[in-house]
Amino acid sequence: MWEWYLFSEPSPYLHKHLSFVASSIHYTPSLDWKSFHSNVSCTKSSSASYTVLHSFRTRRLSLGVKVKYLNSEDYQFRYFTRGKPGSRPSVLMLHGFSLNKDMWLNTIEIFPKDLHLVCLDLPGHGGTTRLLGESHTAVVQAKRIHQFVQCAGLNHNPFHLVGMSMGGMVAGVYATLYPAHASSLALLCPAGKYLDQVSEVELFLWLKKLILSKDSAENALVSVTKEQIEKFMKICLYQPKWNETSPILLPFTGKGFLDLTSSESRYSLHDKMRKIKAPTQIIWGKEDKVFDSSGAAILAAAIPNSQVHLLEKCGHFITLERPRTSARLLLEFYKSVCDSAEQKKVA
Repeated sequence: MWEWYLFSEPSPYLHKHLSFVASSIHYTPSLDWKSFHSNVSCTKSSSASYTVLHSFRTRRLSLGVKVKYLNSEDYQFRYFTRGKPGSRPSVLMLHGFSLNKDMWLNTIEIFPKDLHLVCLDLPGHGGTTRLLGESHTAVVQAKRIHQFVQCAGLNHNPFHLVGMSMGGMVAGVYATLYPAHASSLALLCPAGKYLDQVSEVELFLWLKKLILSKDSAENALVSVTKEQIEKFMKICLYQPKWNETSPILLPFTGKGFLDLTSSESRYSLHDKMRKIKAPTQIIWGKEDKVFDSSGAAILAAAIPNSQVHLLEKCGHFITLERPRTSARLLLEFYKSVCDSAEQKKVA
């Protein structure tokens, strides 16, 4: 049996946090400071980029999170963490495409400080390794996540897995590949193709055109202009607003995007969703123009122990447009799953 919830909330946080999230969208992965500086394009000057990075560090410090690195074989994973493993499951959070772990800073603000959180830069994003020619399909990403899970010691006990957009698709696939490790699941507008749609969404068509117009190597970072970012935000947000001083950095590789939007990846969650046995929460913005919210019903019908939350007047960037509502829903679901598991132990 799955449950439905409908929410309507004004968005007083949108303008305040847009520059923060937009900046993380365009953070250049796996570059040193010199390379970072040479690959930055800003509306004012490249010094704004250093200000953004400093603001990330300041915000992490204020929330008590610590940035760490783990090396495993040919890979270096970058993540931040807070709290220590305890009697309740740890929480592993996976960001969306072209974002990084910092997209979760607004979300975890209301989480208990003693809750063990791990927010990871996915392969090819943020400070985690980006290997030339590496595949970024959902299955390959899920396997890399498991490499991190083992290296970080998260495999000792089942954990709660949270993912948004691309991270949601990867989280869902992970739960089918490693069911013993994901005790519960939260999917925020997970990427994928759930309907047999002939046409592609506007965002995909636009990004593919952008990539092909660059005439660069498949692993080169795709640069974007302020106008292109404004268009991106108009597609991803229900009520887009733009901070003119927000820096515009180089967000993603063309190969990474093409891998994730290939038929192999886009149908991966749809093809595997019936294998998900973990209690699952599905959160979706009703006005999502990237992945239609009708996908929520399709997932819910396939996953027996699931609940759906549809957010009114909310687009694709749920953690930006509905930061507190989405955080509260995530926390309430996590607590309910933990309470249910503890009651079963007592019984």
